[in-house]
Amino acid sequence: MTTPILPGATLGMLGSGQLGRMFAIAARRLGYRVHVLSPEKNTPMGQVADLEVQADYDDLDQIAEFAQGVSVVTFEFENVPAETTEACSRYCPVRPAGKVLFTSQNRLREKTFLRDAGLPVTPFVAVKSAAELTAGLKQQGLPSVLKTADWGYDGKGQVVVRSLDDAASAWSALDVPQAILESFIDFESELSVVGVRGLDGQFVSYGPIGNSHSHHILDVSVCPARVSPAIAKSSVEIARAVLEKLDVVGVLCVEFFVTKSRQLLINETAPRPHNSGHLTIDAHVTCQFEQQVRAVCGLPLGSTELRSPAAMANLLGDVWEAGTPDWPAALRQPNLKLHLYGKQEARIGRKMGHLTVLAKTVDEAERIAREARTALRGAPDPSE
Repeated sequence: MTTPILPGATLGMLGSGQLGRMFAIAARRLGYRVHVLSPEKNTPMGQVADLEVQADYDDLDQIAEFAQGVSVVTFEFENVPAETTEACSRYCPVRPAGKVLFTSQNRLREKTFLRDAGLPVTPFVAVKSAAELTAGLKQQGLPSVLKTADWGYDGKGQVVVRSLDDAASAWSALDVPQAILESFIDFESELSVVGVRGLDGQFVSYGPIGNSHSHHILDVSVCPARVSPAIAKSSVEIARAVLEKLDVVGVLCVEFFVTKSRQLLINETAPRPHNSGHLTIDAHVTCQFEQQVRAVCGLPLGSTELRSPAAMANLLGDVWEAGTPDWPAALRQPNLKLHLYGKQEARIGRKMGHLTVLAKTVDEAERIAREARTALRGAPDPSE
């Protein structure tokens, strides 16, 4: 049996954004020290870590030195090169393993792995040229969604193709050597299941979380999701299968479409804590970030019991457009929790923070969250 990494040890994080920040806060509560490496400085995570190392992910000498100073390495986003995690693994465990990252960071590898594992995914074909795109559109039908195979997030690197005449311009606009063409899903709702798997195979999840998006960016999440018990059960079972098939040690989120025929289709996976799981900080006994710490350190996982129905609303840079947000206006809600990420510059579409509201019902929590966000800038909520 592998010896657990106990409080007092130093944990290493690749990536230094808000997910790393919340991981560091959870880790320090448990008595760990935290080091972070990324190409940036004075980052959201760097502000709360014990050590912030500024280095490129392809600087393998710096990576090796970083890995030798920690007991385990994990990551907070997918766009870390496989060579980086491989270099770290020579000196300490990397959890989840680099092979999980390698699979999830490429949409084509990810969807192929899931399909071959017998899991329900959106129909897709690989595309490497405008001619292959045209052939794929004839096979998949119209409309379809053309996505970059690599480095896509928050709706970036994708375009909806609605006619064969648009194929050439769509391929040119994407400007990549390889892409994936997916059937357009006329879905009823979107769900995510944040799952956690320990070193000993223990699995827990938070159940399905209901998500709504605005301009391809997560806008509001609610828990529990407004779905039937059958869909809730099935979503957790599929998520567990994904973590087990990938042999994940750590946190992984599975995002689903629920079709109008009540079918669950996996849209994508993220092998780390997820934006939709931020509400677990306030709404659950053990949040997704503490679970990440526990899992990568080989400790028993915590309870995922829901304390109260909750809603989480993202705060994008748009909220700062008219000046400093009216924080007291939002904080007048007694069951509201404000989380800001320490980013120095507010930009349109940039995730700057979130707020979570606890209430007696999901509907009430979502209503208050939206109203509180609107009150921050004194203007109508554009997502409503």
